[in-house]
Amino acid sequence: MVIGVEDAADPRLADYVRLRDVDLRKSLEGERGLFVAEGEKVIRRAVAAGHPVRSVLTTAKWLDQLTDVIEGVTVYVVSDEVMEGITGFQVHRGALASMERLPLPPVSGLLSGVLPGARQPRRIVVLEDLVDHGNVGAIFRCAAALGVDAVILSPRCADPLYRRSVKVSMGAVFAIPYARMADWHGGLAEIREAGFQLLALTPDQSAVPLDEVPLVDRVALMLGSEGDGLSSHWLHEADHPVCIPMSRAAMDLGVDSLNVVAAAAIACHGLMRGYRLLPLSP
Repeated sequence: MVIGVEDAADPRLADYVRLRDVDLRKSLEGERGLFVAEGEKVIRRAVAAGHPVRSVLTTAKWLDQLTDVIEGVTVYVVSDEVMEGITGFQVHRGALASMERLPLPPVSGLLSGVLPGARQPRRIVVLEDLVDHGNVGAIFRCAAALGVDAVILSPRCADPLYRRSVKVSMGAVFAIPYARMADWHGGLAEIREAGFQLLALTPDQSAVPLDEVPLVDRVALMLGSEGDGLSSHWLHEADHPVCIPMSRAAMDLGVDSLNVVAAAAIACHGLMRGYRLLPLSP
């Protein structure tokens, strides 16, 4: 059903209000069990991942390109000016969709591979307290693109389904399974008990270079927050602290580390070393 809307304050558009207000969106999306997907490609990937569409908000010029997606869905059509008035920014990718969240699996279920259609993961990334939604989305994109099997989030890590995370990931948040720990302090013990070797990525150049660590069958790469990196507790819990070797000349000039997204991309590539040569687990 296609409905024209001329007022940005129309209550039917409540799912889309103030998309840049992080605190409001956390509350609203958590209460209603929704998230917002931006752009045709991302909407299609969310639908393919099984997320039901609550409604679509778009302008008239994008209707034809969304025909197969919007069948049986309420579609609100607005002018460019009304769209910007609702969202607070120009929507360059043509459309927004309010999507229903799916229940997250428990960490134990994700690691065991017992979930429907899943196989037992053997290379995973564990994120501790990353608070920037764009960084989380970019890391999901790196992990998915390089073949990582799953992502585990600490309790305080940013939401991968927040609009900016989804947008930056280009929908990769729908391509890789993830779960959120219930217990930060003891969460790594559960991963270790599942048979994972815990590697803590650190800028400390006295740590073993990641490329030199012998990797076992199941490996978890731990990445820390944007400012402080991994907590001392998680570093202590790791089997090995590992680093990405920095240029000595650059370090002499004060450039001694990478930002977390660049580090994640390099480290995920290293994590997959020899992985495709291993026999698949059931």
